[in-house]
Parts: sequence; structure tokens; C-alpha cells
Amino acid sequence: MARPVAPCARSLRPFGARLVLAASLMGLVASPAAAGLAGWTGGDPAVRPQDDMFLAANGGWLKATAIPADKRAYGTFLLLRERSDEEVRALLEQAARSPGSDADARLIGAFYGSFKDTAAIDRRGLVPLGHELARIGHLRTRRGVARLLAELGTIGIGTPIGVWVQADAKDPTVNTVYWTHGGLGLPDREDYLSRDDKAVARRAAYRTYLETLFGLAARDARCPMAEDGDDRSPVALAEDVLAFETRLAALHWKRAERRDPLRTYNPVPLSELAATYGEDFDWATYAEAVGIPKGSTVVMREVSFFKGFGPLAANTPVETWRAYLQARLLDGAASMLPAAYRKAAFEFRGRALAGLQVPEKRWKTAVQQTNGYVGEAIGRRFVALHFPPAAKARMQALVTNLLDVYRDGLTHLAWMTPETRRQALAKLAGMRVKIGYPDAWRGYRGLVFDRQDALGNALRASRFLHARELAEVGKPVDRSRWMMEPQVVNAYYSPLGNEIVFPAAILRPPFFDMQADDAFNYGAIGAVIGHEISHGFDDSGRRYDAAGRLRDWWTPADEAAFKARADRLVAQYGSYEPLPGLKVDGNLTLGENIADLAGVAMAYRAYERSLGGKAAPVKDGLTGPQRFFLGYARVWRSKSRPEWLRTRLQTDSHSPEQYRVNGVLTNLDAFHQAFGLKPGDGMFKAASERVRIW
Repeated sequence: MARPVAPCARSLRPFGARLVLAASLMGLVASPAAAGLAGWTGGDPAVRPQDDMFLAANGGWLKATAIPADKRAYGTFLLLRERSDEEVRALLEQAARSPGSDADARLIGAFYGSFKDTAAIDRRGLVPLGHELARIGHLRTRRGVARLLAELGTIGIGTPIGVWVQADAKDPTVNTVYWTHGGLGLPDREDYLSRDDKAVARRAAYRTYLETLFGLAARDARCPMAEDGDDRSPVALAEDVLAFETRLAALHWKRAERRDPLRTYNPVPLSELAATYGEDFDWATYAEAVGIPKGSTVVMREVSFFKGFGPLAANTPVETWRAYLQARLLDGAASMLPAAYRKAAFEFRGRALAGLQVPEKRWKTAVQQTNGYVGEAIGRRFVALHFPPAAKARMQALVTNLLDVYRDGLTHLAWMTPETRRQALAKLAGMRVKIGYPDAWRGYRGLVFDRQDALGNALRASRFLHARELAEVGKPVDRSRWMMEPQVVNAYYSPLGNEIVFPAAILRPPFFDMQADDAFNYGAIGAVIGHEISHGFDDSGRRYDAAGRLRDWWTPADEAAFKARADRLVAQYGSYEPLPGLKVDGNLTLGENIADLAGVAMAYRAYERSLGGKAAPVKDGLTGPQRFFLGYARVWRSKSRPEWLRTRLQTDSHSPEQYRVNGVLTNLDAFHQAFGLKPGDGMFKAASERVRIW
């Protein structure tokens, strides 16, 4: 039962938690940089940067590199994450061997050790789930359904209603409760509704997985069954669950629709839920069991879903609810259940959905799980060993330079009117910057783990984290909090906090190298910084003001001008077809594409500013601008298995890596100038057709 990503992360803009890889460039013929590029490995000498910068920088590596059997993708981000995981593993192994008297060391050592101990997991079987399975088996009433949905949610099991706490979008100084839809076993609604052959195959694989889970549970004497003796076969149970989830999926919004912060902000007092969303579902019992304080207001994200969910819940037979909840529980807990359950989960989630050939090593999964449940206790140790103060100081200087450049860009932006410009500049001036790690650590006082009980530890941690989060409802927002641990290879922008955050683990080569040429650093980490700043002004982030308040501060003329430019970017990316018959969703990826485009443009201007009016030196036959764009292109070196790429195209707001390079650079005047592009070149785009937003 992997701890679910905190739903509050839905309000963030992660830069690229993609499994990607950075690289270098080999010699390119017939190009202005031909002599210098020969010194860089990993490129394809048969491809000119003028025709395909992604392949020119990374094609050799793509041809020579096989995705490891236990990976769904391979590339820069994954290699950097593996470095971080190895460092975290060393910390956890030490804590597991000799935790001493330190409470955090005992905590992380016990959780990590218990998760790795598959022999103990196999011996315990379904015993740790006994209470939950019995509750499901004895389910009889509609009120019981509401209560059980809430109780399973508190232990991290995905149900049709997801609950989290974050700043109120209309008053970001106070925390409130948000509800969103969920509860699907397949990655996306289209996996249930599409008639595409691949979707049909995924449904078949899911049906087989459900049959396996039900069959295993039926053979386990420790698994309480329904009190009325539901003796349906695993095949019948699986069909019942799949049919229910298909009805549920039909109510789900498309992912692109869920990106609109105005449509998804629908507050309603708890006392008015039944009047607003109908009496078919026991909203009051659900809210009470979740732990929402009486008198609270709930922000409902997808109104039509919740209006449809009540009738669906009421018309679903109780035996279907039992089968569905048992399936969700067993699936969610599979990584901490006996070997047969782990194998079944791998065959479906690993092989069928991601194309993996073998499961990843247990220690790697243990690191990820420990990070997910008690990551802050790891982060405090991680930064002490792996993040020097000098790196934070230099990073701060880079951020300051990028912010200055962005300010200049806004000041002279031709299409923006003075009133909107004034508020945009105020927002930029109020943007907070967090680098490396938080100033204060929350800790886990009161949480205790058992070295022999991995699943029980996960249940206890989930309840602890849920209670800690719900305790914040109605209280002032703590602006010092982080939503990522320092050891996470990622970065984010929070519109509600109007802040950009860069964990320590991403501030290392190839993104940030204390010894590297400035051109490469600006092309790599500079573009990351610019990307996160730009999220404050993408199609969603722009709707929040300097204080993080969801508010319309744009004039109609500026909104129309922005939308016209954004629509061109939607069309551009919507034309890319990374898999036959499956294109990039230009609307779903719009925010990330805007941030990529603006981020690289701003990073390049910051690099030019850093030269202080002097010409950039030529190194290894490459000009400064060429090294900048090489630095950017190589951090996106990556390849994905087709099964995983399909999942990404359906669910991920980030475009595939080749388009994060080529799609951006075709729009940049500086790239055209750096490599002398001309009509007929594959990357050439006429100046009048280049998309410019910020």
C-alpha cells in the first residue's frame, strides 16, 4: 500500500519527475559546431542539430543503450535518482543495523528493515489486514459504505473520493479541505472507455489481475469473507469490479479539464453537502469518519462527478461494494503481502502497464517506500552529508539572476497592458524561493514502527500522516512547509504559496555542477529555475495573484492575447505523435510546455547577462550559445518503453522528452542564430510562426 502522493501535490508544478537521462554530444558533420561537437559522447554524428537537436545530442546514446529490465524508462533523471537512492540506502542500512538512541534513526531503520524482510511478510500473510478485511466482509448498509470508504482512505487506499488539506485558493492564509475523484485500478478513464486495441488489452490484463487477487484471498483461511457467504468465483468477482469501475470512470473528468483552477474550486459547507449533491450518499457519515471538523467547508473539484457519484453509490449492490473494496485493499497493499500477491501486482502494474521485464530489487522499493512514509527523517541526514552550503549560495545567485531577467521581460512585454503588467510584476516580486531543504523539520513524534511488521507499519504511518494533515483544517498556513523531501530529484512551483522550490537532490550534475562552464549550468539548472518561475504565469498559475489567491487580475485584452499564443502551443504539441495513433495532448501538457518554452528563453537571457557584455569564449569548438543549448538538450536524454509511454501520454502533464527539447527550441530565435538555421532545416521555423509568450 504505497503511500499515495499527497493530493496537495496536484496544485504543484513538478519540473520533471520523469525517468530521463542526460548526456553529451558527438561530432556532427556539416554544422557550424561540427569540430567542437566531436568531443561530446552520446550524440549522433549523422544528425545535425539544425535538423533534430534531441537526436543530435542524444541519438548515439539512444542507439547504444538498452532500458534495464527493471525500468520502465531510462535517462538523466533516473540516473540522478538512483544516485540519491544509493545515498539514502546507505543511511537506511546504517539506521537498520545500529539506530542507537536517535528516534528518527529507529523509525527509518525499522520501516526499511521491515519492508526488506520478505520472509517475515510471507509468514504474516493477510493477518495485518484482518481488521479491514473483516469490516469489508461484514458490510451491509449504505451508511456502512460511506464510513468504510472514509476509513480505507485514511490508510492510503484509493477510493472514489480523495481527500487532502491545503491552503484555500480564495484565502491562501488558511487551510481547507479538498475532495477529488479517484478509485480506479487502471491509470486513466480512457483505459475503461476506449475501444482501442491497447485499451482492450489493458482491461484484459486488469481482469486477470483481479481474478488472481480474489483467487489468492479465497484460498487464504485468514481472509474473512462476506458474512452472507458470497461464494462467487474469482472470475465473477473480477467482472463485477471491472463493470463498477467502468461506471465510475464514466463520471471522471478528462485530465485536461481538471487543470482549470476556476472550474475545480467549488466550496460548500459540510451542512449543505446533501442539499447540493443529493441524499443518495451519506456525506455526513463520510466526512465524520474522514475526520473533517464540524462546521468546515469542503472544496469539491469535479462537481458533476460528485453529483453522479451519489446515485451510483446508492444503486450499487452491497456485494459489489464488498468485491470492489477488497480489490482496492489487496491491490494497494500488494507490495507488503506474500510473494504470490507481489508477483501478481508486478505482472499487471510492472509488465502490462509499464513493460518491465523483472521486478526492481527489493532494497530500491524499500527506499522509495521509506521516503514516502517518513522521508523527512531521511532528508535531515541527507542534506548534512550531501548538500554543501556553497551549492546553496551559488544556486541563490542563479535564481536571483533569473528573476531579474524575468522582471525585465515582463517590463518590456509588448502585448501586455500596463494594469496587468503591474500586477504581474508584483507577483514576481512576491515569489518566494526555497533551496535545498526546509529551515525547520516537523518530525514524527508519537509514530512507532515494528521491525517485523511492514504492512502494519504502513497502516500506522498512513493514519499518522492523515491525522496530522486533517488537524490543519481551519488553521493558518505554515509557509515554511515543503511538499517534497530534500532527497527527491525534482522541483516545483506552488501557486497557492507563490513559491519555487528546489530540493537538494536535483542540484547536482548534470543539472547543476559547481565545476562546470556557466553556459552548461544556465542551459541545465537555469532552465529548471526558469521553468518553475514560469509556472507562476502559465495557463493555470497565471490565475493566482501575488498572495497566492485565485483571482482574475487580467484585463480582457491581455487574457485574449495570452490565450491566442497559448492556443498556438496547444496546436503545435498536439501534432506530435510519439506512438502510432496516439498524439500528445496539447491541452493536458500546456502548462508544462509554456514553462519549458519560457524557462529556456529566460535562462538564455540570464546567461547572456552573466557575460557582462563580453563575448562568450569558444570551448572545444563550441560557442557559448551552442554549449547552452547542448546543456539543455542533454539533460532530457531519455527513452521509455512503449507500454509506459502510452500511460504517460494519457496521464502525464509533461510532454515526452524529445518534444521538451525540439518543441521548445524551434520557437527560439537564439537557437536559430546559434546554429545558423535556414529554411529547409528540420528545426527551422519562420520567425512569424515562432510561439512567444513570456
